[in-house]
Amino acid sequence: MKNFKNKVAAITGAGSGIGQQLAVLLAKQGCHLSLSDINEKGLTQTVELVKQYPVTVTTKVLDVSNRDAVKQWAQETVQDHGSVNLIFNNAGVALGSTVEGASYEDLEWIVGINFWGVVYGTKEFLPFIKQTKDGHIINISSIFGLTSQPTQSAYNATKFAVRGFTESLRQELDIEKGGVSSLCVHPGGIRTNIAKAAKMNDSLKSLGMDPNKSIKQFDKFLRTPPEEAARQILNAVLKDKRRLLIGTDARIVDSFQRLFPTGYQRIAALATKMM
Repeated sequence: MKNFKNKVAAITGAGSGIGQQLAVLLAKQGCHLSLSDINEKGLTQTVELVKQYPVTVTTKVLDVSNRDAVKQWAQETVQDHGSVNLIFNNAGVALGSTVEGASYEDLEWIVGINFWGVVYGTKEFLPFIKQTKDGHIINISSIFGLTSQPTQSAYNATKFAVRGFTESLRQELDIEKGGVSSLCVHPGGIRTNIAKAAKMNDSLKSLGMDPNKSIKQFDKFLRTPPEEAARQILNAVLKDKRRLLIGTDARIVDSFQRLFPTGYQRIAALATKMM
């Protein structure tokens, strides 16, 4: 893909953070938008930000863990725009809990959004994107899709799954040579609401951690502006990169786990005790 002008992009989690900034940057470049988010107020704010640009914008209040709803959204996107070139599977949530303390309901909740939401978005949009012969699938993993952390077993599991799913997809698309590609994104600490909106439970106390204090401390590590993350993602799409690490923290963690593939766990455990 050489540029985004007159392309059509679908974005999940478009009501805030990276998703919202992707919408703004794409609209600036003449890309038409199909936006979704579970938060209708956030979607309305995004529409206000992009209305100054001469592009077509459609919206849908969407729970990405609902397969039928995602299927309907993909079909509506093509009906409303005529085609679709890109899907940004960006919606995500966080859960802080020990393995023992996590309820099955919370585990199913985070897997439904962070993993199945990506799977549904990929599978429902992929056939339509292939028809354009000029498309891209962008799936958002995390720095926690590179290394595991105490209290983040569920989040780690979903983000490692997104990584494996997307890297396998990329190889299949390479073999097919149909003009469609994919990118797996590993953001570090991005200044979004994910920490404040995270579910935390009292099982953290068994590790000597205060759930409320942990949220505040984690939020301090979110330093990269979402607009910078969005800019890097779009540049990576145009360069057809396979993987994108966003932020110095992501690059450091990636290097550290390459040098110490198991040793990093001791450091992570020690850091957790200090929180």
